[in-house]
Amino acid sequence: MKYLVCDKIFAIGDDYWIEDERGRHAFLVDGKALRLRDTLELKDPSGYVLVTLRQKLLSLRGAMTIERDGETLATIRRKRLSLLRNHFRVALSDGTELDVSGRILDREFAVEYDGELLAHISRRWLTLRDTYGVDVVREDADASLLIAVAVCVIRMAEREREED
Repeated sequence: MKYLVCDKIFAIGDDYWIEDERGRHAFLVDGKALRLRDTLELKDPSGYVLVTLRQKLLSLRGAMTIERDGETLATIRRKRLSLLRNHFRVALSDGTELDVSGRILDREFAVEYDGELLAHISRRWLTLRDTYGVDVVREDADASLLIAVAVCVIRMAEREREED
């Protein structure tokens, strides 16, 4: 299933819709303004919170968590000891690790598990400037988790670029 993300990073509150391949609203990214740390909620079209994305406050290296129902589902960090600058590791709560690599700031990267492609993020399919696609390859994959991973990784990379 392909999703279209109209990324409005500089919008007040960071609210934007993610559409499915048929143009229907699939998820709302709801930015929580006036919070001490970067916080976003990924909601379904009816407003139900599927996952919450939070910047970790006390982390030596930048990190974000993805929470579901108050429990940490995943922690995302830049991969240590990588020759590639655009390489992140997603540690799921069950011990599984996902690998995110590619040109993050160009919106051209992949999310893999044990060498198997789970999602491909690309701007190539689209002509709109601040828009990219998330192609969730596996039908049994958690689309909300993979979209949350893409949003977190892009926010972390953007923040690092601003700090440099």
